[in-house]
Amino acid sequence: MSAKDSMAKEYFADNARFADLCNNILYGGREVILPENLKERDTTEVLTALGLDKKTIAMQKLRDIFKNASIKYTGKSYVVLIGVENQSDIHYAIPVKNMFYDVMAYGNQVKETAKKHRREKDTATSDEFLSGFTKEDKLIPVITITVYLGTKEWDGPRKLSDMFGDVDEELLPFIPDYRINLLAPREITDFTGFRTSIRQLFEVLKNANDKEKMQEVLQNDEKFSRVDRETVKAINLFAGTDIDIDEKEEVIDMCKAWEEQKNEGRELGREEGRKEGREEGREEGRIRQAKVTALKLQKKGHSIEDIAECVDFDEETVKKWLVS
Repeated sequence: MSAKDSMAKEYFADNARFADLCNNILYGGREVILPENLKERDTTEVLTALGLDKKTIAMQKLRDIFKNASIKYTGKSYVVLIGVENQSDIHYAIPVKNMFYDVMAYGNQVKETAKKHRREKDTATSDEFLSGFTKEDKLIPVITITVYLGTKEWDGPRKLSDMFGDVDEELLPFIPDYRINLLAPREITDFTGFRTSIRQLFEVLKNANDKEKMQEVLQNDEKFSRVDRETVKAINLFAGTDIDIDEKEEVIDMCKAWEEQKNEGRELGREEGRKEGREEGREEGRIRQAKVTALKLQKKGHSIEDIAECVDFDEETVKKWLVS
């Protein structure tokens, strides 16, 4: 597992951040899903089926994050399963990937329900027995959210049909489509709905390729003056910044750290310039002295070959000096 994968899983597994993320994708920023109403689920999806040779085939997939959400909204209570898949790079087959996760989650629900019916022997008809599922049984909805943590524009597919080639339009109504739930920071126009520091992470990712805009964001948003250490680490990793992190501090003033980094960069540039100037000056002095020595040796009758060896320059260069 890469450093980015590990960081993303750990970062968004936090219930407060997870709830904030889901509320912005699913409820337009309204605080509907609460951190205390989230429960971890096993991220391993295993589904078994009988193959043509009657042998059992087992398929296993590992999600990034998977939680059970109890939602109280509009006077009713709901339960939904929410998965988050983090992408630091663009995945050009993401609809198939996510669809497979969701199908396996639904398949496991059916399998567990069938086990329960076999154990309790409570199916009323042969149809229910063969299905392992009764008319009264219900599935828990599954939602998968894709969080894109790259700094490029997302140009991958957003639904299964985006991956098709030419298709007869008359057939399209009969082909099930699958749409991904994508959060791409560069496409966010309003960050005010975020209540946790994922707002700062997404704002930096949106402006990572525009240093002037980044400076403007850091100066105008006071929330950047107190950013938790985990978020600054995530910003450094995903946006490619190099903000100094004091491990003793729980929060970092990113505005100050960014300005200090810029000043250090300017001073480093000036020092490099001074160093290059000194080196260029020394080289020019060496050339001047070599020319003077070459002329003196020529007057004494030394050959071009001897002069070049003496001043430590090639013969062609020495010839040009003596001709001019």
